[in-house]
Amino acid sequence: MQIPLVAGRDIEERDRPDSPPVAVINEEFARLNFSGRNPLGMHVMLWEGADEKKLLRDMEIVGVAKNARYGSLQQETLPVVYLPFNQGDPQPNEMMFVLRTEGDPAAFIHSTREAVHQADASLPVSDIRTQKAEIADILHQEIMLAQLCSAFAILALIIASVGLYGTISYSVSRRTGEIGIRMALGARRGPVVWMILREVCILIMVGLAISIPVALASSKFLQSFLFNMKSNDPMTLGLAVAILLIAAMAAGTLPARRASRIDPMTALRHE
Repeated sequence: MQIPLVAGRDIEERDRPDSPPVAVINEEFARLNFSGRNPLGMHVMLWEGADEKKLLRDMEIVGVAKNARYGSLQQETLPVVYLPFNQGDPQPNEMMFVLRTEGDPAAFIHSTREAVHQADASLPVSDIRTQKAEIADILHQEIMLAQLCSAFAILALIIASVGLYGTISYSVSRRTGEIGIRMALGARRGPVVWMILREVCILIMVGLAISIPVALASSKFLQSFLFNMKSNDPMTLGLAVAILLIAAMAAGTLPARRASRIDPMTALRHE
């Protein structure tokens, strides 16, 4: 399954029924049971039942694997012990084989069934699925929720950008008369446009100073919906701020440049 090892070795062909029992544990198991000590060479006891009257297997720890999630992503990482299935009790009630293929995995379904039947015709082969389908089935609800949240977030960002653009653009266009007076008195086009942009920037900074702390404070409520991602991801916040800045600057620049190009007498008559 390509789960990386952080220490020791993996379960190998030499780990047979007539060889000493071995086991590979994950990092969470080592953290809970060995408190920072090196677990390699230590033993894990497998007992039958809760009363621990019958020892089923005494296994030497030969490797430590990185943590891997099983089942729901919302579940905390569990301590896990990997052991060879053929080194004694307990015997599995069912087995799952994982095959890595090149190309389309579905093309190997028939040959896989034949290989199993050749080994033992009484063994049933069922529920053949690709790993991609298995992951999609586990993540289906989370993926749908993420897509809906992303769609609403993009829509909200577009509405906010359009609203910001319309508000600032209307505010600047109402100052066409003022711009005409400044141009009639000898003001140059560049300083006039920069004056408008400077005021727009001040409004933007005030808005961001209020909205960013509120967004950071409220983002913790979204943490339960996120996996391996921070609720206050800097890239996401930066992208949203950049889009709003572009919308605001465009809303201030375009009307100001348009007003500064018209004849001063026309601007003075503008309502």
